[in-house]
Amino acid sequence: MSGQGQRLNVVPTVTVLGVVKARLIGATKGHQLLKKKSDALTVQFRQILKRIVEAKESMGETMKTSAFALTEAKYVAGENIKHVVLENVDTATINVRAKQDNVAGVKLPRFEHFTDAAESKNNLTGLARGGQQIQLCRSAFVKAIEVLVELASLQTSFLTLDEAIKTTNRRVNALENVVKPRLENTISYIKGELDELEREEFFRLKKVQAFKKREVEKKFLMAKKFEEERELQRLASHDIVSLPLEHSRVSDHNLLQTELEKDEDIIF
Repeated sequence: MSGQGQRLNVVPTVTVLGVVKARLIGATKGHQLLKKKSDALTVQFRQILKRIVEAKESMGETMKTSAFALTEAKYVAGENIKHVVLENVDTATINVRAKQDNVAGVKLPRFEHFTDAAESKNNLTGLARGGQQIQLCRSAFVKAIEVLVELASLQTSFLTLDEAIKTTNRRVNALENVVKPRLENTISYIKGELDELEREEFFRLKKVQAFKKREVEKKFLMAKKFEEERELQRLASHDIVSLPLEHSRVSDHNLLQTELEKDEDIIF
């Protein structure tokens, strides 16, 4: 597929992920609508094609009947009937007007004929001879004009529908093979990057937590060591104070004993 392996050049953030998801939803809905539009246009296209085939078949029969009726009129009324008809024609009796039909948002031109209500001088043509054949010939050619107008309308609608179907199919293929895969690849890329960032953040938090735990244990050991040192200093200072007191007591006793030995006359 042409859209495979491609993605939009975006920054992988949560906000951009939401925007791309919204675009993907819009592209999916647009693809569905265009697909339905293409199906509706295709159905109308086939119907018009069928009507064109029928109109062309009818056109062959109508033109054959009209040509044969003209030959009969010339045979009955004479060759000068052509000039008589041309002299009596001032304005066209049958006119054509254009309208528009809307099929799935596509405007199709449609032609329809209408007959002028004014009286025509051709009604008196052939009054001398061949009047019936001339009227039959006129009716045959009026029918031929009606079939021609219908065929022209169908052919124009056929070409317009053909272009519209091609354009719609190009849009459907672009959405299906380019836009949607590109958006899906972009979403996959953003999700992967966000997952990677989440794993990095989790790893970083674990490292920070382990570092803090080591620091707490280190401080606890330092505090315990400090307490032990204080306890040792306290015990050491207590021993130092006890030793001079005992030594002074022994010295006083010895001094008193010596004085008693020197002076035996002292009586307590």
